[in-house]
Amino acid sequence: MTWYYNDKIYDQTPNDYQGFVYEITELDSRKKYIGKKNFWKPKILPKNTKRKRRIRTRVESDWRTYFGSSGLLTERVEDLGVKAFKRVILRLCKTKGEMSYYEAKLQFEKDVLLSDEYYNEFIGCKIHARHLKRS
Repeated sequence: MTWYYNDKIYDQTPNDYQGFVYEITELDSRKKYIGKKNFWKPKILPKNTKRKRRIRTRVESDWRTYFGSSGLLTERVEDLGVKAFKRVILRLCKTKGEMSYYEAKLQFEKDVLLSDEYYNEFIGCKIHARHLKRS
């Protein structure tokens, strides 16, 4: 189960990035899926005898083994096995807003809802300009 980024194997969890936008391709049919995934998930450490307050922190998500949220794609992965797919990171993102923006942008650019070449069944996004860093 390998991720690729810039044609190289990618296996690091970078501290300064929240997540990434990706494309998963079924190697035989060339059918694809575009989505986003967080490197990190929030974790709240409870109060205990050493801590008077709860502590908010983050831990690594399941991104290394992740194969998308599409039910159709998940079924295909179960049927064909993980080796029948290639997972490519298209863009690393510093914020959740940036992830949402670039996921939706790519999905619209590639007409994923109108094309039989994609597993995507819907595009959902709510993005504010303040969530994006302007270059």
